[in-house]
Amino acid sequence: MLHLGRETGSRTTATQPTDPQPPPAPKPPVPPAQETPPCDLVTVPARQGLEAVDILRRAQGHEPVGPVLHDGTCDTLGFLVPPGTADAWDVPGSACTRTDGRGLRLPTVPPAAGSGWLLPPAEDAPVTDPAVLRAALDQAARMIEAADNCC
Repeated sequence: MLHLGRETGSRTTATQPTDPQPPPAPKPPVPPAQETPPCDLVTVPARQGLEAVDILRRAQGHEPVGPVLHDGTCDTLGFLVPPGTADAWDVPGSACTRTDGRGLRLPTVPPAAGSGWLLPPAEDAPVTDPAVLRAALDQAARMIEAADNCC
């Protein structure tokens, strides 16, 4: 704000107020976007994936289950696994997306429109152990086959 000041001859000059405004408060730092660690992505049909999630969550060893994505139509589920898993992944009925060592980084917000988190990223379970996932998917496939062939 300007104030009229003293006269100096034929003109008046403006001066600053005597009590200056305090500087604006500093803005709090913006935390970086949280991301999951580098990973590969194992995709399976939703029925088998849901059974596997249930098996993993009820396991006696309480192995942590990493983030699990679902597509918008709920046809498939995607399990985040450590990078390099695709090199040896051979579970029938599933696929593992290779990241070529670069690591796929998925934000905490689902990465594709229409998708969502069945199990969102968490610090205590950044990815699912591929050996544990393989066993759960095998068990889920056997359970589904038995249920489909029953009666």
